Amino acid sequence: MIAPLRPTAKHRYPLTPVEDYARWTRDDGSAFDPWLRTHLRMGGRLLGTSPASQTFTGTVDQWRDWSGLELPGDGAYVVPDALAPLHVDRAVDRGTCVEPAIWVRHR
Repeated sequence: MIAPLRPTAKHRYPLTPVEDYARWTRDDGSAFDPWLRTHLRMGGRLLGTSPASQTFTGTVDQWRDWSGLELPGDGAYVVPDALAPLHVDRAVDRGTCVEPAIWVRHR
């Protein structure tokens, strides 16, 4: 089975590329991310990462409601619990957040 994982602690490091994040380890050598660590302990093998696994789009007003942020201008915003920055383009009234995944194989 091949599974895409949504790393459970990645939201704390939304500016770090998922490729780097997936390679982080704790002092004991185990994976830094708790969900990845669980899968690896169950015999899973890290296959790779996908920087664009899920795309969330909405209007600026929707993102304001969802995030609790004001979003006063164009650019990137760190949204609580998002794995990657939100990119806002007010000219087209659109916010887009593209979240990554980590791929693991279980036999």
